Amino acid sequence: MPSSWAAHLDGRPASAVDLAPLAFAGDAHFTAMQIRGGRVRGLDLHLARLRRASAELFGRDLDGERVLSCLRAAVATGPPDLSLRATVYAAGSELRILVRTGPPATPPEGPLALAVAEHERFLPAVKQTGETAKSYLLRRAVADGYDDAAFVDRRGRLSEATIWNLAFWDGSAVVWPVAGRLEGVTMAILRRRLAALGVPQADREVTVADLPRLSGAVVMNSWTPGVPVRRVGATDLPAAEPFVELLHGAYLDEPPVGLEKSRSPR
Repeated sequence: MPSSWAAHLDGRPASAVDLAPLAFAGDAHFTAMQIRGGRVRGLDLHLARLRRASAELFGRDLDGERVLSCLRAAVATGPPDLSLRATVYAAGSELRILVRTGPPATPPEGPLALAVAEHERFLPAVKQTGETAKSYLLRRAVADGYDDAAFVDRRGRLSEATIWNLAFWDGSAVVWPVAGRLEGVTMAILRRRLAALGVPQADREVTVADLPRLSGAVVMNSWTPGVPVRRVGATDLPAAEPFVELLHGAYLDEPPVGLEKSRSPR
């Protein structure tokens, strides 16, 4: 059986010589996805993310068909179920695409306890490499007895967690916190599937003081559409199993796309 672990640079297997210059490089952006049966949900959203971030960080357009070609080359050499990370960085005047694959991810079962840390990321709408602050705050949260950390900005608004988006349930609608944060692909998938299913959604500012009035919370990323959160800081939250089930059901309503048949959106 092919190994899950591999690295491809611009569509070709990467050598140690290719990868050596990247050992200390941090000026890059990426997207992460889970491949199942050679298929992925939200492929259009991943491609759009890479193009937007390339324009933002490097002022350059990134051809979607080129990205797809690199993804196909990486997936073709591995098993049907994979974790995949596509990283884009600048080398002189050109953009390079590094695709790394590994075993499929297994998310935590939860429910999770999140510490509260004041933190605002630079360019929060870009999924960046080398964000040391997030790793530091995660380690500090774990040392304090929590599972992870949720961030609040200088105005006290909850934004996101270390590698997760946050979502809340107010008893009738999914609440997306308004603050500087990354719009995750899983979050974007859920937004459009919930809208198609007629589930109410609201974008509003959420502070720690608002938490006792909410009926549940989850974290989500490319691993999962929802892991329940039982506590944020000192505030306990209801289990809200129907909320978690709603998100998982909406996510499964998004049809997975085969890379071999996909075309880049324009």
